[in-house]
Amino acid sequence: MEDEKMPLTEHLADLRKRIVTSLVVLLSAFVVCFNYSEKLFEFLMFPLRYDLDFSVRQMYIDFVPKDKLQTTKLVFLAPTEAFWMNMKVAFVAGLVLALPVIFHQFWKFVSPGLLPKERKYVVPFIFSATGLFLVGGGFCFFIVLPLAMGFLLTYKVGDVLMPMLSVGQYVDFCLKFILAFGAIFELPIIILFLTKMGIVTPQTLAKHRKYAVLLAFVVAAFLTPTPDVFNQTLMAVPIILLYEVGIWLSYLVRRKRDDVSPEA
Repeated sequence: MEDEKMPLTEHLADLRKRIVTSLVVLLSAFVVCFNYSEKLFEFLMFPLRYDLDFSVRQMYIDFVPKDKLQTTKLVFLAPTEAFWMNMKVAFVAGLVLALPVIFHQFWKFVSPGLLPKERKYVVPFIFSATGLFLVGGGFCFFIVLPLAMGFLLTYKVGDVLMPMLSVGQYVDFCLKFILAFGAIFELPIIILFLTKMGIVTPQTLAKHRKYAVLLAFVVAAFLTPTPDVFNQTLMAVPIILLYEVGIWLSYLVRRKRDDVSPEA
């Protein structure tokens, strides 16, 4: 009642303001990261040269060098390929640094449509959205990519076959995977928003669980940069688990709303 409806022109002006602010912050973060692009690229070589080693019985987790891939070097096949590699790595790193500001600008844009008591959740939203993206990217970088590289680059490789990777193809493969997993890990927040808006219910989500499993493999087939089933499964399984987390969060939100609502 205290906020009047904004006309379309004001919505468009506010949207432009949010986009410009996000782009300025992204560009600034990109410039900073570009100065460290070589260091970032060295770090990006980690999934290629190390593998995750763990033991539940002995309670330890470690990263061990991959013997077959320790000497693997990346080549570039075009004069500009190495330059664009640095640009891409710096852009994705800048995007990660700018995520809190981008999420804050998104919240500022949608906040006029929220209730006053809901607008106070801006800090939890920024932290949770950024944190989930980082967890998704970290899960991909430290677990999924080492497994994928270890399987794909050593499968039936012997005296006849030898992996020779282009730097552009390797960077594209890794960055697409990291961005895809980061975006996929936002699924619980998306489900939470849809539940708050009354679009979905936990009962509906649970009822359509089998369709969600099928959709997870379809989405994984579109998002993974390679058509093999191995990588698609690595992405589909976390999607299914995140969907289950979304159902649990949806149930909590729905139960809380039912508890505070007046009885009929």
